[in-house]
Amino acid sequence: MSYEPVEIAAGGATLVGDRWHGAGATIALLHAGVCDRRSWREVGALLGAAGRDVVAYDRRGFGDVAPPDGPFRHVDDLLAVLDAVSPDAPAWLVGSSMGGEVALDAALAAPDRIAGLVLLAPAISGDPEPDDDAYDAATDGLASAIDAAWTAGELEKCNRLEVRLWLDGPAGPEGRVSGPPRELALDMNRIVIANGESDADGASGLDAASRLHEIAIQTVVACGELDLAIQVQRSAELADALPNATYRSLPRRAHLPYLEAPDEIAALIMAG
Repeated sequence: MSYEPVEIAAGGATLVGDRWHGAGATIALLHAGVCDRRSWREVGALLGAAGRDVVAYDRRGFGDVAPPDGPFRHVDDLLAVLDAVSPDAPAWLVGSSMGGEVALDAALAAPDRIAGLVLLAPAISGDPEPDDDAYDAATDGLASAIDAAWTAGELEKCNRLEVRLWLDGPAGPEGRVSGPPRELALDMNRIVIANGESDADGASGLDAASRLHEIAIQTVVACGELDLAIQVQRSAELADALPNATYRSLPRRAHLPYLEAPDEIAALIMAG
């Protein structure tokens, strides 16, 4: 099913999105920090073909949306998107990695706007970053290699290594996922790297890690078995901490499962 391009004004920025018109509660697809809205197109098409109302959009600094030029919050941008596409009814949020953090923040900031959550290996605001040495061990040394490539200005090498980490998984061979999904992953992350880091990172200022007990809506937390072991552990712990959540392990998948198995993730979302 084809999508309709949309543009949505949000706090002085114009967000760019894809929309599949359908019935029922709107499903907003929130991309990871190494992706953009294109990562959701196959999932969006499957949900649209099933009659669901779906939107995916680029956050600031990703895809077709320029980096921020001043302070902002990603959660406020998300609420502006919901005002535009689902003003009269709560929406479901599907968040991957950094997109999962935005989804959790929205559930705290505007609980009446959110019907439920599907979280794929989500980040969590207020969660402490892992120790550098522990993180490097968890990534089988890829974290150090990525840092070295970035410091040396070898941006394409940095891109290749990051895609290896997140698409293949740290324990998987490079190229485990090949063809169009890999080319798309490289293209999306290439834009992220080229845009660089911004002082205005869009953080919510919320501490979801200490407030998970407040998020009582229906939630599915899922994580690929080939993702970082610490990510698998944290995802399972998140599902235990949320009052109304279930956990799903995704066999043979890593951090970006919708790129290699969009049918599986579309089914997970519709079952949620």
